[in-house]
Amino acid sequence: MIFDKSVICPVLIGRETDLQRLDRLVTQLQEGKGQIALISGEAGIGKSRLVREARAEAPQGTVILEGSCFQTESILPYAPLLDLFRNFFGSHSPEEIAHLIGDSAPQLAKLFPELTHYLPDLTLSATSSPDPEKEKRRIFQTLAGTLTQLAQRHPLIVILEDLHWSDSTSLEFLLLLARRISAQPILLLLTYRSEDTTPELTHLLAELDRERLGMEFALKPMNSSEVEEMLQAILDSPQVPVSKDFLEPIFALTEGNPFFIEEILKALTAEGDISYANGIWDRKEINPSHIPRTIQDAVQRRMQQLNEGTLQALRLASVMGRRFDFRLLQELLDIDEAGLMRMLKELIAAQLVAEESADHFAFRHALTREAIYTTLLLRERQILHRQVGESTERLYAFSIHPHLADLSYHYYSAGDWEKALHYSQQAGERARRLYSQREAIVYYSRALVAARHLSITVESELLSARGHAYRIMGDFRSALDDFEQARKIAQEQQNGKAEWRSLNDLGTFWTGRNYQRTGEFFRQAEELARKLNEPKLIALSLNNMGNWFFVTGQTAQALKCHRQALEFFEGEQDEQGMAQTRSHLGMANLHHGDQIAAYEEYQHAIQLFRKLDDKHELIPALIGACHTSYDETDFIPPQSRMESRQLALEALELARQVGWASFEAFAEWDIALGLAQ
Repeated sequence: MIFDKSVICPVLIGRETDLQRLDRLVTQLQEGKGQIALISGEAGIGKSRLVREARAEAPQGTVILEGSCFQTESILPYAPLLDLFRNFFGSHSPEEIAHLIGDSAPQLAKLFPELTHYLPDLTLSATSSPDPEKEKRRIFQTLAGTLTQLAQRHPLIVILEDLHWSDSTSLEFLLLLARRISAQPILLLLTYRSEDTTPELTHLLAELDRERLGMEFALKPMNSSEVEEMLQAILDSPQVPVSKDFLEPIFALTEGNPFFIEEILKALTAEGDISYANGIWDRKEINPSHIPRTIQDAVQRRMQQLNEGTLQALRLASVMGRRFDFRLLQELLDIDEAGLMRMLKELIAAQLVAEESADHFAFRHALTREAIYTTLLLRERQILHRQVGESTERLYAFSIHPHLADLSYHYYSAGDWEKALHYSQQAGERARRLYSQREAIVYYSRALVAARHLSITVESELLSARGHAYRIMGDFRSALDDFEQARKIAQEQQNGKAEWRSLNDLGTFWTGRNYQRTGEFFRQAEELARKLNEPKLIALSLNNMGNWFFVTGQTAQALKCHRQALEFFEGEQDEQGMAQTRSHLGMANLHHGDQIAAYEEYQHAIQLFRKLDDKHELIPALIGACHTSYDETDFIPPQSRMESRQLALEALELARQVGWASFEAFAEWDIALGLAQ
């Protein structure tokens, strides 16, 4: 008897306890209790399968949203959330969408413009704020509000897979959502590879653990008896034993990984080497060297069954990424729809690709895509990446903004430095505005490589931008390297404004580390601003010098500098400059012993920063305002300890939102100091 069935295990093996725990969470969901399940393990260990089994047990009427993270989209803000809602839109009728999301539709359409195709009568809300932080918070509130609104109508399960490839902005939103769902009928099912966690994901997991918000499901490899049970289930013979010479090599090669087991069996069945004889499953001519030792080998064996046209489609898809678009692949292959559909059916039959929707397909596993991609020569990859980039530009010429991350990736991989610089710089600015620092660093790094290949004069600007991202993340060595290199290049290019910027970057960097060096850099910046005869640069330099005078105990000189700067900004009606200067004056007055003036200046600054919705500058102003109430006098405007604590809590929340570790610590210290009084 020769085995010729599909090589996918029909039942879940070795996860009974985990499934029971998930079933209890689903039951609690029906009782209105929000829950978070964190499912981790190595690639192929069965995380997605466990999620599918739990999903199948959900009671009728439960709304299920599913999204995935993809490696090529790991620096694209909101990528898994975009995937989640697009899957939702594609699987519901316009009437169902309108009923389920209700009043959230106008705001949601800003993040998902295609929503207007499903709801043509939708009236969009007001234009988005130009301030990136305000826009990010609006997006967060819209997404959270939409999910809680859905949960009020029906119990809701939100599935997000492969969080190790998530962008930091989406992880930030998940933490916000996790803190809100305890009293909502929402179950978050989150999967990630335990061996590939990023610092951002580690932070999310630590916060969830610290606040006791998540339940862990750490999946382990199967033991030998479970592997035998899996083989029997796949072979559709639960009572028929598997020979020792068959089982032991399988177990040794796969180490109990379910995906590897399926991959190995696919290769064996493709060769017709599995047989049934004398009441036992066995393999002809057992020889461990004949069993594929890697997933790449298993994938290559299946690729041998494909014709050349389908192979070309498969290779192009691997260059596009784990998830690929039907229209884009059709454009690249220059074939009709029917021809591409035949190819995709062949790939699905070979269990290399799975259909996600009418427009999107994905490799069955990330390892499958990687195995195919690595068969290409470097020169082949470059050619194909360029073709993907050019086709993306043609297809999405009128809506290119959502594809900046893809274009940066493809043109950088292609070595097309002009376009790599163009799209990477745009993508970096977009990530920076969304406070996605790690993603911004990746984009700016690509842009720098491209600029150096092109020998053009934007390196100083890019280094400064990347240095600030490093500084906010707490990578001070990398930040200093970038700032120093930016200054060197600006001097070589005799670019005065760029040199002034780099001097201030360096002065700010050394604040809190070496105040002598801080003063030297700020003095040089002020001298250069006066030499350039740039009034605004002079005013900004005065503020920096004022801060240096303050930290070195020269508060009278600090006040003088800040007042001169304020005079300029008020004359120009520059609200940003006015707000920053008043915040500096608050600090200088406080340490000069004038708490009344300090309180008033901070209140002015906070009011302006709120008007401008400038979260970065609002944080230190809030913390400074707390300090004015620590030493009680009869003259300080009334501000209770509770009001001061609220300001500190707001500063703490904002610091967490923008990933500013040092000011998060300052806010925590302020809260503790207030509680100690």
